[in-house]
Amino acid sequence: KSTLVNTLLSKGRMIVSPVPGTTRDCIDSVCTYYGRKYLLIDTAGMKKKDRTGYSVERFSTVRALRSIERCDVALIVIDAEKGIVDQDQKIAGIVADYGKGAVFLLNKWDLVENPDETYEKLERELAAKMWFMRYAPLLTVSAMEKTRVTKVFSLVDEIIEERKKRISTADLNKSFGEIASRISLPLYRGKEVKLFYITQVKTDPPSFTLFANYPAGIKDSHRRHFEKVLRKAYTFKGTPIRIYLKASQKEKKKHR
Repeated sequence: KSTLVNTLLSKGRMIVSPVPGTTRDCIDSVCTYYGRKYLLIDTAGMKKKDRTGYSVERFSTVRALRSIERCDVALIVIDAEKGIVDQDQKIAGIVADYGKGAVFLLNKWDLVENPDETYEKLERELAAKMWFMRYAPLLTVSAMEKTRVTKVFSLVDEIIEERKKRISTADLNKSFGEIASRISLPLYRGKEVKLFYITQVKTDPPSFTLFANYPAGIKDSHRRHFEKVLRKAYTFKGTPIRIYLKASQKEKKKHR
């Protein structure tokens, strides 16, 4: 990670080591690319606990979590030679839970012998192990050789715009209404579940509230289906989206 940040900054401000977790502090650096400023945070290492370094690594992990909380877009660096490890999944899960934008960076791509084959393999592995983050783009880079690294900036810009995207309620319901009329929802306590309308309630990440007569009758599988509908219509590249369920006001009045 530090090599990547140093490449982006074009200066060696940090200690770079081949041992994962060397950077124990989260260091902020500002760089300018084509007139735009970016704050880069090199996070502390998140290694497994051991008897000798338990307290140090524990606090490094806490600092890393705080850095993820502060960021807009997380660059999840994966060693292309080693493939996806448990720690990568753990970090990706935290990034998703925090609602942050994300890019997967396959680093050390210059050392890969069969690029096409390796890319397809890692793409399948990502789909299987990082299924909860299929919205995140994948970019091959070599921090050491400084290849394709600057493409990170345009991706980050694009994702930040996607996170700020706001869709009008009218447009949302025009595209959402078609699928809502066709989807078959199960009965809830013997009663039909009806979807009324959807509206966007916030950005960063884009969040929506779906009104229904019986929200408890809508399963997670249906929620994932609704997310697919929204992404098909509006993309939301590189960012998670949130869908909240709420009972409609008229339904509440009916039960008063």
